Amino acid sequence: MKLQVSHSPHVRDRATTQSIMLDVIIALIPATLAGWYYFGIRAVLITLVSVASCIIFEYISRRVMKRNNTISDLSAVVTGLLLAMNLPVSLPLYMVVIGACFAIVVVKQMFGGIGNNFVNPAIAARIFLVIAFPKAMISWTVRSGSWFSFDSADAVSSATPLTRIHTSEAPSLWKLFIGDKAGCIGEVCIVALLIGALYLIFRHIIRPWIPLAYIGTFALLTFFFGKTNVFNFTGDLTVLSGWGDLFHECCYMILSGGLILGAFFMATDYVTSPLTTKGKFIFGMGCGILTFLIRYYGNMAEGVSFSIILMNILTPHIDEWTMGKPFGEVKENAKV
Repeated sequence: MKLQVSHSPHVRDRATTQSIMLDVIIALIPATLAGWYYFGIRAVLITLVSVASCIIFEYISRRVMKRNNTISDLSAVVTGLLLAMNLPVSLPLYMVVIGACFAIVVVKQMFGGIGNNFVNPAIAARIFLVIAFPKAMISWTVRSGSWFSFDSADAVSSATPLTRIHTSEAPSLWKLFIGDKAGCIGEVCIVALLIGALYLIFRHIIRPWIPLAYIGTFALLTFFFGKTNVFNFTGDLTVLSGWGDLFHECCYMILSGGLILGAFFMATDYVTSPLTTKGKFIFGMGCGILTFLIRYYGNMAEGVSFSIILMNILTPHIDEWTMGKPFGEVKENAKV
């Protein structure tokens, strides 16, 4: 019998950073294509500029910092795709480049590169752009003219569905589901996002605990404490109109904004989310609570990005609270 002695880890997997990132790119393709379909050629241009900028900034920053180049691991491509999916289609291209620079150089490379960033680069870049260019980042438009052009004659200003829930202009749940609404490029088509999410779960790239805790917590809070809430009704199940309103608001808020995109594709980031299953549930519940509070009691209609980045900061503490003790550990000052 031949014995081989080596250092840990002793259980190895064939998955690499490149293969994981490739799976994420594949999972993002349906939502990306849906965004291109709904918003036209300018959505394609923003996506290409975002991805190319992220790759270029990663290459240059690694060279300047005299580190081995890592563009082949595809993480810069994923950051570029996620950033583009979080942007309105009317955003000027130079702002897209600025966002890519912030995501790669400031958030990722200045902290040591992939695996060392303490917040998700794409989310941090989106928040930076919202703070730096608020008017441009909340100017929602929908294409009304030719797919191959996007100018003042082919764009119609529109409010995000989150601000129209209790108005006559609110889109139907079906339109919210298929993506026929205003919003960021990659967040509008829920069915496309769910297809990508199922692919990631099937490939064991992500586990569903964070998305389930996130969406579930937000749904419960919306049901009981939303503008149309359970306390406004008698509890009599025969009052179908009242309970129907509750269900409608809950579904409407889940399908609107970037909740599905954030829950499955950004909150599940390996580097910035907890390691333990218990920690993942706590992380997801925290995101759900914060998103509800920001949407209903804050000054912004959307709260997904801020919620995730705040929980990213708490991730080391969540890991510390939920990490199991090593087998055979001896407590200090323990009696023998």
